[in-house]
Amino acid sequence: MSIMVFVERLYMGIVIILVKLFWKKPEKRYKWEPMNDDLEMGSETFPKVLVQIPMFNEKEVYKISIGAACNLAWPSDRLVIQVLDDSTDLLVKDMVERECIRWASKGINIRYQIRQSRGGYKAGALKEGLTHDYVKDCEYVVIFDADFRPEPDFLRRAVPFLIHNPDIALVQARWRFVNADECLLTRMQEMSLDYHFTVEQEVGSATHAFFGFNGTGGLWRIAAINDAGGWKDRTTVEDMDLAVRAGLKGWKFLYLGDLQVKSELPSTFKAFRFQQHRWSCGPANLFRKMVMEIAMNKLLHRPKARSPHVYFLLLLCGPAFGNSCPGKKFPNGDPSTFLASLQHLTLLELQGPRQHSSACWRLRESTNGLSLKNLEMLSRTSLITSGTKMTFERVYEML
Repeated sequence: MSIMVFVERLYMGIVIILVKLFWKKPEKRYKWEPMNDDLEMGSETFPKVLVQIPMFNEKEVYKISIGAACNLAWPSDRLVIQVLDDSTDLLVKDMVERECIRWASKGINIRYQIRQSRGGYKAGALKEGLTHDYVKDCEYVVIFDADFRPEPDFLRRAVPFLIHNPDIALVQARWRFVNADECLLTRMQEMSLDYHFTVEQEVGSATHAFFGFNGTGGLWRIAAINDAGGWKDRTTVEDMDLAVRAGLKGWKFLYLGDLQVKSELPSTFKAFRFQQHRWSCGPANLFRKMVMEIAMNKLLHRPKARSPHVYFLLLLCGPAFGNSCPGKKFPNGDPSTFLASLQHLTLLELQGPRQHSSACWRLRESTNGLSLKNLEMLSRTSLITSGTKMTFERVYEML
């Protein structure tokens, strides 16, 4: 298993080196033109953008996040800032509302929205926010959590990619951590997340492979959100849910490593544990709900260069796979190793029909028509649950 992880990391390292050395900047790889002020047309040349800031008892950071959004360099009549306040602390709610009123008095189009209940939590707030009448004219929506602070030029750098590339649904920015040196815990988190953004997200974007929405610091095409079915509150990872559904619809994503948004890392173990629990358990629940939708999708496009990344993601499936097949004896005694061993079958599939082995044929037939690319997509999403029992049990029996 350690060898498999090493191979995956080695592959990612090689690809990211090639990306840094030979890949062109996104502005050259995609159609992109700067947003310039037109004296004759005025602000009409700018699309209308919605900024959503979901909040929940954010007493310490609400002023900074609202201020950063209000200072975005975008025509005021083409920008709508929506503060979605689900706070349960009445004092905090009053403070946030007063801050919105203060910015509104300066001519900023900012809306303070509250709900009768917190149904759906963040996903429910984002979903309800898109239903208001003043949002209907907006083409794009950018989401910033309450502790995120975009630079003023964020929209001018990100929006042109969506304007000139109609197949792109999401432009994801990188997070930059302002409290990384606060303690050892934040430093360790920074190291882990820097790898995620610098390598995993960068490689996924450069090779046109699927990569996830990080939940904040991303600019979405509203039409893509609607096409994917909108926000759903069925899991705690609404960002991954939406990204997977949009990817299955054929939408593309773009990651901009040089477009950074300031944010903060959890500085206490309690907050860190809560965050990691959400990131770990949410995907498992999502997989249970989407396994067949992913498996039977006909629009999956997986580039060859991305295939070795399945090593790492298949390893993540091990614990749930073992729990879903009680009493099953796996090769090498480890369900994680067994799942990772399926990687060579995927590689054979991608190498062409002449390299197919009888095992490849058996695997495809045993899963009732599911192609190896479908299985690869299942592993790439890192969505883990006991709902994989029937499919993977049949794979095991045929190998």
